[in-house]
This record gives sequence, structure tokens and C-alpha cells, in this order.
Amino acid sequence: MASSSGNDDDLTIPRAAINKMIKETLPNVRVANDARELVVNCCTEFIHLISSEANEICNKSDKKTISPEHVINALESLGFASYITEVKDVLQECKTVALKRRKASSRLENLGIPEEELLRQQQELFAKARQQQAELAQQEWLQMQQAAQRAQMAAASSSASQQAGSSQDEEDDDV
Repeated sequence: MASSSGNDDDLTIPRAAINKMIKETLPNVRVANDARELVVNCCTEFIHLISSEANEICNKSDKKTISPEHVINALESLGFASYITEVKDVLQECKTVALKRRKASSRLENLGIPEEELLRQQQELFAKARQQQAELAQQEWLQMQQAAQRAQMAAASSSASQQAGSSQDEEDDDV
């Protein structure tokens, strides 16, 4: 498939993935490097062909996203109908795996605790946090009150000692 952008090297399947598939499919067969390269190019060409046809089918149905049905229809229209049953099986398997991943990643389901119990625990934690915040605010208020009282006492004590000092000065002047 000719590309007008000239970036065909950017649009290939990773060779490591192809090598792994070859080894899994043909474990006891040696495959020459140029044959591996040919397989990579064939796979890339096949993907381009199917995706281009699926894109045309998608556009004809006034859709903006290629769906699995578009790919299946592309396989049929290009003469690869014999692959459709296997493709549908793989599609179902992918959906099942994706569903299992979503379920596995759900923390609520992994905890095994009913949602009502989690909500009760959350409310309990909020109430405890509010209580702690109120106690902290009260402690700060008491500390401020005590500091104000100490300041008043210090001011009164300072004022009293100044008065006592000034009356002592008057007694000294009288003598």
C-alpha cells in the first residue's frame, strides 16, 4: 500500500511482537530475518487494508468512530469472510477481559463491604473530624483567653509597681 506521507516506517507492527507470535505459532521452526521482515510488512499491509475499508464503511454509515461491526463488514467485503467467526470470538474475549479489569479495579467491590456500611463509616469519620476541629478551636480560644488574662495581670502588676515606685519617690522627697 503506497503512502503519500512517506512515513511507512512509522506505521509498522513492532518486530518484537511479530517475533513472539512466530515463536508461539511455530516453536520448532527457524524463520529467516528476511521472512520475518516480510511477515511484518504483510501484517502492516493487511491492517492498512482492513482499516481503510472499515473507515469507508464507517463514513458511509455517517459515523465518526470505527466500530467492531465496521471491521467485520470490511473483512466480509474484502473476501475474508472465513475469518469472521474467529474475529467475533476474539472480540467477545476482549470484551470479557475488559469487563473483568473494570470489575477488578473497583475498590468498592474488592473491599467486600456493603455501600451502606461504607457510607456509615464515612459519616462517622466526618463527625469525628468535626469534633476534633471543634476541640482544637476551643483550645485555641482558651489559650487566647489565658494569654489575654496574663497580659492584663502583667499590665496591672506593672502599673501597681509604677505607682508604688512613684509613691516611694514622694516619700524620699519628703525626707
